[in-house]
Amino acid sequence: MSTDDDDIMAQWAAALGEQDSAEKEKEQSSDEPAASSADEKSRVIDGGTVSAEKVPLEDFGETTPISKEEKRRLDAILDIPVVISMEVGRSQIPIRNLLQLNQGSVIELERVAGEPLDVLVNGTLIAHGEVVVVNDKFGIRLTDVISQTERIKKLK
Repeated sequence: MSTDDDDIMAQWAAALGEQDSAEKEKEQSSDEPAASSADEKSRVIDGGTVSAEKVPLEDFGETTPISKEEKRRLDAILDIPVVISMEVGRSQIPIRNLLQLNQGSVIELERVAGEPLDVLVNGTLIAHGEVVVVNDKFGIRLTDVISQTERIKKLK
């Protein structure tokens, strides 16, 4: 590894250590009253001071328990199978070129290497992700989930 790589790894290790100690402090001080949103914490990183301000979380309002009828309706749709697929990319080629494909042929895709894959449910884009290997099988780690409003806009 180069010196730059060592520096980056040291910075990551320090950041992870700070995160771990902050989580431990939070667990220990869970009995204490919460700090106000105007409180600021400062840290020195690479000779500069970085400030972080606590912000209030959005209130989603009170949740009302669902009735037995609503639960029955929800249970009815929860078992409906859907087709989930991951799309690496697309390409359009003439039938002439399609018929000439052999084992070892390469088809160039529109997507650039390193771009996230599209996660589609019944042909509708719902998320982006990256390929992972778990127990010798491919999987996908979701990196960005498309909001419901964005999905509805694409339907129109």
